[in-house]
Amino acid sequence: MAAAVMAAGCSLAGGDARTATGVGSVRHDGDPGETPSPAAGGEAEWEGVARALGRAGKLSSDKKVYRVSFPRSDLKVTSYGVSIEPGLALGGYAAFTRHSGGDVLMMGDLVVTEPESQKVTDVLQRQGIQQTALHKHLLSHQPEVWWTHVHASGPDAVAIARSIRAALDVTATPPPPAAAPKPALRLDTAAIDQAMGTKGTNDGGIYKFTFKRTKPVTEHGRVIPPGMGVTTAINFQPTGGGKAAVNGDFAMVADEVQRVIRALRRGGIDIVEIHNHALHDEPRLFYMHFWADDDAVKLARTLRQAVAEQAVTPAA
Repeated sequence: MAAAVMAAGCSLAGGDARTATGVGSVRHDGDPGETPSPAAGGEAEWEGVARALGRAGKLSSDKKVYRVSFPRSDLKVTSYGVSIEPGLALGGYAAFTRHSGGDVLMMGDLVVTEPESQKVTDVLQRQGIQQTALHKHLLSHQPEVWWTHVHASGPDAVAIARSIRAALDVTATPPPPAAAPKPALRLDTAAIDQAMGTKGTNDGGIYKFTFKRTKPVTEHGRVIPPGMGVTTAINFQPTGGGKAAVNGDFAMVADEVQRVIRALRRGGIDIVEIHNHALHDEPRLFYMHFWADDDAVKLARTLRQAVAEQAVTPAA
């Protein structure tokens, strides 16, 4: 299978990777000075990806990113007495975009248990899918869960999707859940919106905010659209009595990191991890995961102060 993927042009994204269509030797089909940008498309373009992964994804509002989710609803994870919902911190994904030169870029994040982790690593390496990070999104929690970021590029999106499916198949990741109405949020969302300075969205009972960088993020000279995951994501899970557990990550350039840490700690929000998600992004982005379980509006005020330390704007 790995040979088939590589033949199809699925390449490692590292600087030493070299294939006919590899990211290491970026291909420009147009003007040599042109920065390849994501091309808009339709749902039909990604039907093969959905079939290969065994589940449908969602096309972004600008039609440039097709994102398929892998929620670990099978895991009953608790952290500091809070039962973690998949939408708060247990949602894996693979996001696909096609650049103007024709190549597809895939970036994603797989949620794996500790016993699954090395098996997933072995499959990804055999399939030619690069791992760009391995870390945790939560502080003390049971059972132990890890998050591994994945990256691939090539002309054949279906071949890449099959490789991701092979990795999922050595985990207990369940089939996609049946469609269900959005549950009511047990939070004062109007007050949270006011504190955050923008409006959130109810995603399966988790109240979410997303902020994108004000300047483009590129990798090997190609623009990475925000929908691929290069965003600051803030999630609120109701825990009762107007309280919420908050988790997510800040996508920061180097000069923002210490300011964001200080803003979060002033409001009593814990720092979980600081790391990278990619190997060759420009500007270099550092991601910081956080945690708190407290009055939701109070936490929103603190999170807004931290967001204000970044060059970001609310994402559509």
